[in-house]
Amino acid sequence: MRVLAIGECMAELAPTEAEGEFRLGFAGDTFNTAWYLARCAPDLQVSYLTVVGDDAISLKMRGFMATSGIDDRFVQTSSTRTIGLYLISLDQGERSFSYWRGQSAARSLADDADALNQAMAEADLIYFSGITLAILPPERRTALLGALRKAQAGGNSVAFDPNLRPRLWSSAEDMKRAIMDGAAVSDLVLPSFEDEADWFDDKNPAATAQRYLDAGASTVIVKNGADPVLYAQGNTSGEVPVTPVDALVDTTAAGDSFNAGVFARHAAGDSITEGIAYACALSRAVVQQRGALVPVDLARLPHNRDEQER
Repeated sequence: MRVLAIGECMAELAPTEAEGEFRLGFAGDTFNTAWYLARCAPDLQVSYLTVVGDDAISLKMRGFMATSGIDDRFVQTSSTRTIGLYLISLDQGERSFSYWRGQSAARSLADDADALNQAMAEADLIYFSGITLAILPPERRTALLGALRKAQAGGNSVAFDPNLRPRLWSSAEDMKRAIMDGAAVSDLVLPSFEDEADWFDDKNPAATAQRYLDAGASTVIVKNGADPVLYAQGNTSGEVPVTPVDALVDTTAAGDSFNAGVFARHAAGDSITEGIAYACALSRAVVQQRGALVPVDLARLPHNRDEQER
């Protein structure tokens, strides 16, 4: 299976255990998923589509992608912009972010329609997020959604994480409208209930799942922190329990790594419940370390639901 992730990879300043010290890395929601997927399923071709600068830090990012096993053929270069930057602040394991991304080159990732269509044509699964949509000017957002609709009509599968970030949008209404437009061109939607409840007034995870099914998705997997993960496929639904985390350190890439686990086990032919169980275990290992991209002992992760329950 060939996977194409679309979005923004940024320079990340993550706090270390030493007060006032930060570690430079590279991360971003869809890139985090691509990075974990390349590790969980090294036989897959995992590609990333974005735009970076031609300066030293952009070149360093490209090098990091290459050493991470991520195909960068669809990474374009801007001579006038560079990559964005964000800083993580932690409070008892919960994270908040400060961003510097106004001139990010990734804002132009949908400018070249031919490059966009070609990259999608070569993918079996295309993955994007609400942040991918949020960073684009309205006309480019429309172009991206049009390209996704065309790819879906041509037989490509599309996965979408709404990843609601209201600070990136001009208004809550614009955000909600764009998110539902994204869901309308997606086969699989992977929302987080806490965010959905805040902005769409969903009463429970089942309401979140139904809203996205009604929008056109065929499968919805609703993440819900330490509570069970709910899945819905047409008229079929169920829950997968979540094992509590022993020591929550940093939730930065909790959902991103979860999504990677779902994709990896889907590619391996697992059932949806097995894939969710694996994704939960991967996410649990990630949030017990600092930073978005952390080493995980994959041999310790379950490869089916029976192993998860044992």
